[in-house]
Amino acid sequence: MDKKSIQQLFDFSGKTVVVTGGAKGIGFGIVQRFIEASANVVISDIDNEVGEKKAKDLGKKCLYVSTDVSDESQVENLVNQTVEKFKTIDVFINNAGIYPNKPVMEMTAEFWQKIQDINLKGVFLCSQKAAEVMIKQGGGVFVNIGSIDSLHPSGIGLAAYDASKHGVWGFTKNFALEMADKNIRVNAIAPGGVATEGVEESTKGGVKAGDLTNAFAQKIPMKRFGNPDEMATVALFLASDAASYMTGSLVVADGGYLLA
Repeated sequence: MDKKSIQQLFDFSGKTVVVTGGAKGIGFGIVQRFIEASANVVISDIDNEVGEKKAKDLGKKCLYVSTDVSDESQVENLVNQTVEKFKTIDVFINNAGIYPNKPVMEMTAEFWQKIQDINLKGVFLCSQKAAEVMIKQGGGVFVNIGSIDSLHPSGIGLAAYDASKHGVWGFTKNFALEMADKNIRVNAIAPGGVATEGVEESTKGGVKAGDLTNAFAQKIPMKRFGNPDEMATVALFLASDAASYMTGSLVVADGGYLLA
């Protein structure tokens, strides 16, 4: 195999990348980096106003598709619209997720199920439908956004979220085994605390967002939250040929949190 230059390794010209939850936060950070790397990018989200505007601002190489990843018919529509517009799906980033905070003893079954449906069922549905395209075209890459909570709980109130993210990591490893002989790589990222629009939303219910995030930041050896672009560059690496011998791997990007 010929050795590629740095420029060639990170050149996504002619490639199509789908990012679920791509309108904001980590997802949009990923979108921006792949646009910079010359990819065609599909933003999938439920925030239609924001998603449509950002896709329009990014130009003809970007498409927005409204998608609830827990709904099989909507996932099928995402895949179909992507192929209709750009012909291929070369990279699929399973980023969409929610993380409301509630102790187990205060949860309802509906609360629990909603988190599993979006965070875990969504990864399954998107992976299955996108893999059908990748198998036909001869290969592809998945990058699943897990969490440090895939490995270790970060706080009380996130049991439903933790269960879903443990599931994402388990699914990543097994799906990587299943896809390995089909030239499809499947890896995951475990972000730690990342400063996004969703952080404040997750702290509703009487807890001040600033107090919570400051307390968490003090537990991080680097003494700060990450930013979406720091996760995006990891995603870019895993999707690139620079990671061509990696599958079933989890890259932790947490400022050292799990070391403490």
